[in-house]
Amino acid sequence: MIIISLIVIIVSVYLLSIITDEYFIVSLDEISKKLRLPNNVAGASLMAMGSSAPELSIAIFALFAAGGANSDVGIGAIVGSAIFNILVITGVSAVANPAHISWRVITRDILMYSVGVGMLLFTIFDGAVTLTEAVSYLLVYAVYLLILYKWDTYVKDTDVIGIVEDAVEKERCCSDIYHRITAILSSGIGFLTGNARKSYLRAFFVSIAFVALISYALAESAVAFAEAIQVPAVVVALTVLAAGTSVPDMFASIAVAKQGRGDMAVANAVGSNIFDILVGLGLPWLLAITMGAGAVHIDTAGLWSSALLLFGTVILLFIFLLTKLRLSRWEGWALLGIYVAYVAYIWIGSVQSTP
Repeated sequence: MIIISLIVIIVSVYLLSIITDEYFIVSLDEISKKLRLPNNVAGASLMAMGSSAPELSIAIFALFAAGGANSDVGIGAIVGSAIFNILVITGVSAVANPAHISWRVITRDILMYSVGVGMLLFTIFDGAVTLTEAVSYLLVYAVYLLILYKWDTYVKDTDVIGIVEDAVEKERCCSDIYHRITAILSSGIGFLTGNARKSYLRAFFVSIAFVALISYALAESAVAFAEAIQVPAVVVALTVLAAGTSVPDMFASIAVAKQGRGDMAVANAVGSNIFDILVGLGLPWLLAITMGAGAVHIDTAGLWSSALLLFGTVILLFIFLLTKLRLSRWEGWALLGIYVAYVAYIWIGSVQSTP
């Protein structure tokens, strides 16, 4: 059972990376162009939704499946993904190439991210999510989008999506076997989605169906894997699921950093976290409450330490970025070291607490 569930997790993550990168995000890019959205608004809304779709889907399924018994799996996947994005994605990007960070990342994105993390800590503190709290998450994200729209008159953004797509393609070509297998699977998926650039609406809806189906399998296999190795499911969500769903973004960020755009890698990691926390948690909670579940209860014991670490990463990243607005290699290694220590702490703690 351990091997089967682990294989399902690996294959599901791999398929999700293909669907989101090559079809879902591409279709969302076309939709944003048709809506004439500014690049930074499109990146923070539609593109963030594309890259965070697996975490969002897992959160929704975990909240409603088995009467909400495994709701912490969804929350754990999002919190763990946020920690992975800050510590690992920004860490490996800095190691690949030290990043010079613009003031907008600090004054806009990190401050808004801090607000989101603060709201999460407040919500977890009492162990229950009310309708007011769920709505406030989405309202704060709406304010963030408004800030981005106004910011567009001041900041000239490049076409982030195109750069990231090119970077991912170049990174994939480095492994011929991986590229061939991916090409075969992609062509099969493309038969159902159609050309993501031309038939973007078809690709959009088919991709959503694929992401939902695979995320359901991923959430179920994570619970089965946790039961098989006798650890809390939230531990698997915080580490295995979180890292798995974020690995494609990590490869893209490394490629972008090698091109000398490390600031973009940091900005994308922070922006993705803002979406994950405010929408990835706020939307499932709102759906559950409005559908008659009442207040959503959270296992604070399994998430409190990770949420505190998430708050700590905000402070640490802010301090690092204040050093001449530059994220150096040694700071990148420090972030990676903290993540390794965090994973070890989570797993060792879960083993010791198992009767």
